[in-house]
Amino acid sequence: NNSNKKNNLSNNNDGKDGKKKIYNKVPKIGEIRRMLPKNSFNIDTKLSLFYFGLDFLAVATSMTFLHSVVTSKFYLALPIFAQALTVAPLQLLTGFAMWCMWCIGHDAGHSTVSPSKRINRIVGEFAHSMICLTPFVPWAKSHRQHHLHHNHITKDYSHQWFIREESDDLHPVIKASYWTRNIQLPILYMVYLLAGVPDGGHVIFYGRMWEKSKMKEKLNAYFSVLVSVATSAALWAKLGFANFTVVCMVPWLVMSFWLFMVTYLQHHSDDGKIYTDDTFTFEKAAFETVDRNYGKWINRMSHHMMDGHVVHHLLFEKVPHYRLEDATVALVKGMKERGQLDLYKSVETKHFTQEIVKQFNNNWFFINEKQVVRK
Repeated sequence: NNSNKKNNLSNNNDGKDGKKKIYNKVPKIGEIRRMLPKNSFNIDTKLSLFYFGLDFLAVATSMTFLHSVVTSKFYLALPIFAQALTVAPLQLLTGFAMWCMWCIGHDAGHSTVSPSKRINRIVGEFAHSMICLTPFVPWAKSHRQHHLHHNHITKDYSHQWFIREESDDLHPVIKASYWTRNIQLPILYMVYLLAGVPDGGHVIFYGRMWEKSKMKEKLNAYFSVLVSVATSAALWAKLGFANFTVVCMVPWLVMSFWLFMVTYLQHHSDDGKIYTDDTFTFEKAAFETVDRNYGKWINRMSHHMMDGHVVHHLLFEKVPHYRLEDATVALVKGMKERGQLDLYKSVETKHFTQEIVKQFNNNWFFINEKQVVRK
């Protein structure tokens, strides 16, 4: 059962004078920081680079092996359907390795790989722009806006929110997207990067994310685009179109599926709330994100992107991925001591592929009017 595991406790707690202390408000960031071990904020460059190297090795090894298979005499002698079945497990493995590498680039985008801006930039360009074909600087720019405005009905980036009761008023193109939703899961990240839905383009710059950007910022971002385009072109030229598709792009679509699945499920729950300008606060909205348990080893290999997401949204530029597990345990303990553990959302999601298909089919990007906090 993937129902939301909320723990409803009394809002009473013992104060220093022995009396019951009542916490009625969502804790501020300063209060949350005090709940966590000091080590939670220790950004260790060497440890970060170790994880980067580990994931780089995983991608390089799996992709090289995949390439050796598709260029072998055995593979080439097979009929097309048999070729597809032969390489599918390797493509899934390579795509997952790319997803893990994407998570390292994600940390670089939050400046939590290293205190050094230069190291974060270098790791981000390698992890995102080259290996994951995701222009690093444009992605980091839009992703930061998502964190600043998470679960805001109009200002949130990365996530579109549509009121279900207003679905008849949607643009015909949006309606068409809804009716074809079940075949879109592997390509939605590509649509996000190339078509700029909903933030603006990450390859060709247009849309709301670039409205106030100066030329210097755009030129800096175009460097990341150049790295991604040059990497793609070099691989295409080296491998040829067919092998580039089989060895690189199909695993990229697997990575894309992982990315969308994890991101979507982190921000959608049956009782999740969305806020307006009149009701939004950073802390309230952060507690509407969801920690999900995909299983011990998937959580670890994915650098706790799923099961440490609430802490990440609360302190997205402070806590690196390898501190999220302990920080989450401390957060849960602190919220329990305040009698506010009901604010924290955690969902068992061991059957994650079934869950994303079910949730996206049932809800798409809709939210019910009753879930919008307007006053």
